Amino acid sequence: MNPAAPTRTARFGETEDTVVVEEPLEIRVEGQPTAVTMRMPGDDLDLAIGFLTTEGVIGPDDPMSDVRAIAQVTENVVDVRLADGVSPSRARSADRTLFASSSCGICGKASIDRILRGRPRAALGPTAPPPEPQLEPTDALLTALAAAFDAAQVYTHSTGCVHAAALFDATGSVVLLREDVGRHNAVDKVLGAHIRADRAFDGLGLVVTSRAGFEVVQKAVTVGIGLVCTLGAPTSLAIDVAAEADCTLVGWLRPGRWRRFT
Repeated sequence: MNPAAPTRTARFGETEDTVVVEEPLEIRVEGQPTAVTMRMPGDDLDLAIGFLTTEGVIGPDDPMSDVRAIAQVTENVVDVRLADGVSPSRARSADRTLFASSSCGICGKASIDRILRGRPRAALGPTAPPPEPQLEPTDALLTALAAAFDAAQVYTHSTGCVHAAALFDATGSVVLLREDVGRHNAVDKVLGAHIRADRAFDGLGLVVTSRAGFEVVQKAVTVGIGLVCTLGAPTSLAIDVAAEADCTLVGWLRPGRWRRFT
């Protein structure tokens, strides 16, 4: 089943513009609603797998081994069936309420106390593996990355209201990119796509168009990524979590300038 188109043309008086479509996606586990996120339609299976991995419902060492089947039930519903021996109760341990906005994935958490208990180590999640051998954020790598990341974005430039997240290698080349109205959705989509392709995160970094909020760093660390770059600045908790996890955090990424925080 093909999801709805991610953009549409809208007329404002005498002017036409391209606007992004924002619709809810319900993620089910064993047929039971687990979360609803507001997202740009497309790559919904990737989004579901990335979300369930970074929330600790499956994986993270070999997430797809925990999945028996995944299907797009309707344009706005994805259902994930777990492998034998994987308890659906793990979905409830994600501590999400049924709704999360597109702007901030952490808003869907049931309790801030549960996020920050024992901060920041508890915030990483009990299943977070150590980061892979880190890429060194050299001038050459970051200069190449800034240009490659900007050139690879499609909906970000055509609509002006979505975020992009990409995996990159030691040369600064973009390996895989996904876009969404929510930065955390874009991250889940690109991580989920890589996971569904049965590829390891060795030697890869993550770059995001947004600020480095806590959840962006947490998602990267959960799958073992050791270098996170963002176009915006990091928050204090993002810096704390990155430092605790031995993850290199670079903000304010632009051609010819950036700032290293951990």
